[in-house]
Amino acid sequence: MIEFNKKSNTLEQTQYKYALQDISEPNLYRDIYNYDDVPKCAFNHRKVPMYPADEIWITDTTFRDGQQSRAPYTVEQIVKLYKYLHQLGGPKGLIRQTEFFLYSDKDKEAVYKCMELGYDFPEITSWIRASKSDFKLAKEMGMKETGFLVSCSDYHIFRKLKMTRKQAMENYLSVIKEAINVGIRPRCHLEDITRADFYGFVIPFALELRKLMDESGVPIKIRACDTMGYGVSYPGVALPRSVPGIIYGLKHHAGFPSELLEWHGHNDFYKAVSNSSTAWLYGCSAVNCSLLGIGERTGNTPLEAMVFEYASLRGTTDGMDTRIITEIAEYYEKELDYEIPPRTPFIGKNFNVTQAGIHADGLLKDEEIYNIFNTDKLLNRPIGVAITQTSGLAGIALWINNYFRFRGNDLIDKKDERVGKIKEWIDAQYQAGRITSISNNEMLKGIREIAPDIIPS
Repeated sequence: MIEFNKKSNTLEQTQYKYALQDISEPNLYRDIYNYDDVPKCAFNHRKVPMYPADEIWITDTTFRDGQQSRAPYTVEQIVKLYKYLHQLGGPKGLIRQTEFFLYSDKDKEAVYKCMELGYDFPEITSWIRASKSDFKLAKEMGMKETGFLVSCSDYHIFRKLKMTRKQAMENYLSVIKEAINVGIRPRCHLEDITRADFYGFVIPFALELRKLMDESGVPIKIRACDTMGYGVSYPGVALPRSVPGIIYGLKHHAGFPSELLEWHGHNDFYKAVSNSSTAWLYGCSAVNCSLLGIGERTGNTPLEAMVFEYASLRGTTDGMDTRIITEIAEYYEKELDYEIPPRTPFIGKNFNVTQAGIHADGLLKDEEIYNIFNTDKLLNRPIGVAITQTSGLAGIALWINNYFRFRGNDLIDKKDERVGKIKEWIDAQYQAGRITSISNNEMLKGIREIAPDIIPS
């Protein structure tokens, strides 16, 4: 059959039919995933069209996946972070949802406390086991949507669940029907999709979900889970690792609209952010993230990274308050005792700090030369300079101007004789054998002793 696609303005074939391939032995893609080798990246040079959705947004898993790799948050900490997510998402609610566990009394209390705030966004959703008792619990707690695992690779179906593909599909569908029967929207987490037989299981299963959705009138979401971080975004890369191919297939062959598709990535191969952006570009509306990227093993896609990816792709923050990111980072370090690697983009203490004297000289003349964007305006983080033996007069002047927030006529020039005296004090320390940088507190103490009139009254 041929139909006219209004999006592409072309005639397209629609007779693709993919039936479940209920094989007797698992397909483990050993040519790609030989456990004793680095996973291989195969190409078939088939390219799919890039169709970004009309709307894209962020969802959060800080209180679910994010809690599986660190000490559990207290109720008070969860409420505080939930408030931050609400502020960061802005009036349009671009951080659309966040998911919670429901099992312990602490989990339940955190959900109720967050619900009491009355925020529309992020919507509170749950993650539960696929059982009748858990569905009942989710319903009693007022959940409108919940997620649960529907593992889709043969690694999981054959080796973990000890089922055939047909048995797994039938089991999953019965659970999803149960969720619908108790009035909860199902969100199906297709675990390990980047090692799954896409046309032999994923698409046939998605087609059954689509049929169930049409019959019941209840929307069913698919979360494509790159559980091991194997996804790649290169044009022409072959399935099962192709992020463009996965999103295109779920839309084109299974008929799922963008707003019911979500990407959940891990960072095992440093690809979490690029894969999430690619999912957006190829038609997935939602990308699932966690604050600071905290999650299983190497972590999830950092939520703060996708805030800036959104602005980069759409040309606007659409009301997201990016300055909240700095508050979140400070809260993690001061209140949660979490050590952020200093070179982490956007949140690390050194992400916009220079140590090179020649760079400091350029920043002193025009910060745009060496700063990625106006970090003072967008993150409430003015450019910084670490004082070492290589900082020079320019670095010292820059440190003074930034630390005291001098502007206009108050700016200190690197030729100021007071800067020269401070440099002599710094040089003397390194000549005496010092190898570490000079801290802000040390600089402040030195200025008080050498040039106290610099310090604003």
